[in-house]
Amino acid sequence: MNGLARRVADAGLDWIIPDWDVSPRVHVLSTTRHGGVSSGAQATLDLGAAAIPSGDGAAAILENRRILARFLPAPPVWLAQRHGAEIAKVDASNAPAMIVSPPTADAAVTREPNLVLCVRTADCLPVVIADRAGTTVAIAHAGWRGLAAGILEATVASLHCVADDVVAWLGPAIGPRSFEVGRDVYDAVCARYPDIAECFMSKGNGKWLADLYEIARRRLAGVSVPRVTGGDYCTTLDAARFFSYRRERDTGRMATLIWIDAEPRP
Repeated sequence: MNGLARRVADAGLDWIIPDWDVSPRVHVLSTTRHGGVSSGAQATLDLGAAAIPSGDGAAAILENRRILARFLPAPPVWLAQRHGAEIAKVDASNAPAMIVSPPTADAAVTREPNLVLCVRTADCLPVVIADRAGTTVAIAHAGWRGLAAGILEATVASLHCVADDVVAWLGPAIGPRSFEVGRDVYDAVCARYPDIAECFMSKGNGKWLADLYEIARRRLAGVSVPRVTGGDYCTTLDAARFFSYRRERDTGRMATLIWIDAEPRP
């Protein structure tokens, strides 16, 4: 158990620390709905929208972010997510501004240590990507629109690493038994990637069950990323552990975060 996993366990939290084939300098943390102070449909660790929260529930969200911050080396770069393929390239010079004013993007990449990249999800797929040596890390918010727009291919390209050295982990998202979609989604994804039709199971009457995890694996394989792990959760079915927009439109948001440690830690 690495130091981050130990601290999370000691705090009694069920957040997810993936075990993947990457340098110990790279840290990933994926929150669940547990460990915060929000109430009602957002109970308990609702991390809110990208901007500094205001209005009802703002105090709880700010406290939830303070709870999360105890496990991070710096404030995260939140993204103003739009289900597209824009990538924020984060470095020491622009990180302070991005922390204050979240950039409009659905992915982020950095080579700088102690810069925390973050995406928020409540059914969409968070994907963390790094080179095995831990010199470059990235994160992507990959819902079906982002996958259709090529968000994963663009994120891998932004690393500027040899593909055979790249690894990825798929965080908690809606599972293949829960993600029912219509003709619009099927056509939008398969028009660009005809082979992805195999990731949709027809239910008849113009409805399919879509497998976001398998779509992501195939898109990563398409850019020669050989090591992809994760994809073992369903945010919609596991109401006790995860927020889910598909299950409850009035819901909170979880976060998946990645950063490079300034120095390797046990």
